[in-house]
Amino acid sequence: MKIKLLVASLALGLVYACGGGDPLKTLTGEAPLVIGHRGSPGTLPEHTLEGYTLAIQQGADYVEPDLTLTKDGVLIARHEPVLDGTTDIASKFPASRKTTKNLDGVSTSAYFASDFTLAEIKTLRAVQASASRSHAFDGQYSIPTLDEVIALVKSESAKVGRTVGIYPEIKHSTFHATVAGFGANVIEDKLVATLHAAYSNSASAPVFIQSFEVSNLQYLRSKTAIRLVQLIDADDVNADGSMSLVAPYRQPYDFVVKGDARTFADLLTPAGLDFVKTYANAVGPWKPYLVKTVNDGVERTGDSTLTINDRRVDGSTGVVEAAHARGLLVHTWTFRNDSSGYGFKDPQAEMEYYMRLGVDGLFTDFTATGVAAKNAALR
Repeated sequence: MKIKLLVASLALGLVYACGGGDPLKTLTGEAPLVIGHRGSPGTLPEHTLEGYTLAIQQGADYVEPDLTLTKDGVLIARHEPVLDGTTDIASKFPASRKTTKNLDGVSTSAYFASDFTLAEIKTLRAVQASASRSHAFDGQYSIPTLDEVIALVKSESAKVGRTVGIYPEIKHSTFHATVAGFGANVIEDKLVATLHAAYSNSASAPVFIQSFEVSNLQYLRSKTAIRLVQLIDADDVNADGSMSLVAPYRQPYDFVVKGDARTFADLLTPAGLDFVKTYANAVGPWKPYLVKTVNDGVERTGDSTLTINDRRVDGSTGVVEAAHARGLLVHTWTFRNDSSGYGFKDPQAEMEYYMRLGVDGLFTDFTATGVAAKNAALR
């Protein structure tokens, strides 16, 4: 009996915030994850080993490498299959190396990673993608492969004395299979082989695989026990707080190709969440899907200007609760100190709000702020 009481007491303790006594609303009762979005792009160029290192040193629970394929089939960490905005490629290769391709329904002229070998890409250096952020580190850091990211994360985990996870995103699966010419599920198979070798084929591995497409996640469900996340996109938020859905952010692109009429928003309805549950362990909605904010014309931040920070916060849309009711984790994105604070001027306060709402994890460009928000939410 004493053992049973001790176990029950320990279990109850897991669901209470430190010192506060209020139960956490996460699915498991555990503290929400802080995920280093593309590394540390608020400070350093995105998707660099140095950026991932900084995120880990600042306390990230997971770091996110977005993945695309080189011409010779190597997985590298880039946010898009195009290299123009995040590297110095224009100064290294002539414009004649640009090509025009259909990228999820949009004709795009760019330097595509799939047209360059890894050796060529290793001559490039990363640059800050945001014009409003510091460019002091432009040209200093190379473009890492997935293998290099995994090795770094394991090494840094040992240094900081805790397990840091990896949260890869498969970018534009249909594009890689068709337009880029790699074939169906080649990028998925390469990813699974790499992750299984590094972490084993286990749901308890410190790994999540995410995608905005659906078919590739369904395919992966038959290939791996590693946890899968269905990302949910939109293009904007309407004044009344409803979601604006305009192509190419209206639907998963594999739905477009197949003629499936369902939108991203449809995947967050009760029927949609039931469908997602058949293959995924979590949903990753853009944050305005979770909290309704309204542009009612009232200036709330005291700076005499009307911005998205001034939107009225009406509270939960019910998506977190509905997902949790189906056993789905909710990881939301993206929190930035310098932009995108719908209804919030203070970025830490915004992240605290979502954590208290019950999200199981959030992506941020500024890991230190995310960790501070988590610590405050747990008090």
